Amino acid sequence: MRGVLMLNFNQLRVFCQTARYLSCTRAAEKLYITQPAVTAQIKLLEDSCNLKLFRKKGRRIYLTDEGKTLYDYAAKVFEYEKEIENLIDDLKELKRGMLRLGTSKTYARYFMPFLITSFREAYPHIKIQLDEGSSLDMIHSLLDLKNELAVIAKVEDNPDICFTPFSREELVLILAPEHPLARKKYITLAELAGEPLIMKERGSATRKQVIAAFDDNGISPEILMETSNAEFIKQLVQRGDGVSFIVKEAAAVELQEKKLVTVPIKGQKIFLDVSIAYLKNEQLSPSAQAFLDILLKIAPKEKPGESIRTIMARMLSQWK
Repeated sequence: MRGVLMLNFNQLRVFCQTARYLSCTRAAEKLYITQPAVTAQIKLLEDSCNLKLFRKKGRRIYLTDEGKTLYDYAAKVFEYEKEIENLIDDLKELKRGMLRLGTSKTYARYFMPFLITSFREAYPHIKIQLDEGSSLDMIHSLLDLKNELAVIAKVEDNPDICFTPFSREELVLILAPEHPLARKKYITLAELAGEPLIMKERGSATRKQVIAAFDDNGISPEILMETSNAEFIKQLVQRGDGVSFIVKEAAAVELQEKKLVTVPIKGQKIFLDVSIAYLKNEQLSPSAQAFLDILLKIAPKEKPGESIRTIMARMLSQWK
């Protein structure tokens, strides 16, 4: 059975420098130690390995065959050490790294491209992993350490997560243009009680806010279908299969093209408060901290009720 040899990397470093220059004097200069210290470290390494690594002839030293073989491997160790040092510098300076983000499907499609583009212009070498799901799913992804940051609606409080307000999105009722209620000036929630409602999935902040609005009015909506796909919801509504509530900006194109219409709810507006979420007691990676800094920089200070589209428009006008 082989004995266990515990390598001393200080001794190995001294050996490598001496083997590279075949000079204890040069090795001592490179390592900022004395020549006797070099000689002592090599002797300790030879004793621990039970191998002769150098031979001396006159005033010169030479590697033994065993010394040459060890040097071939040991030199690679310190080449990797230098690469590791460079890697650490790159990670700290954001020349390399990974940004793991979470958001809802609606924000991923309509808002995150703008935010990610802003980040990539500043840090082009950072890879980005964007995870999509309900706001509740993304809270769990932070707790499970799958993501570091999430841009989501605050669907529930959690003592381990910090929620920093970012924007406020209005939820609007969407209907097909030929729907009988589409011609009305406004609609009450009671009028929607018998309408087939296409609802966002469980865990969605949109669903939570809409259900809360109905509950506050003592009304039970008739839920026809549940889905996380906003595009599918808009298609179903356009076909007249039901009505739905959706983030206003997510239906902006269809409303402008009159493929959908929206009618105000009498005496009531429904909003989603969007937050930047991250774990309270975990230090963010350099890339996540940099993304957070960008979000905090563009987040409205005096008007916390701005939508993301308004924030985007303001930022674009400043760039121009």
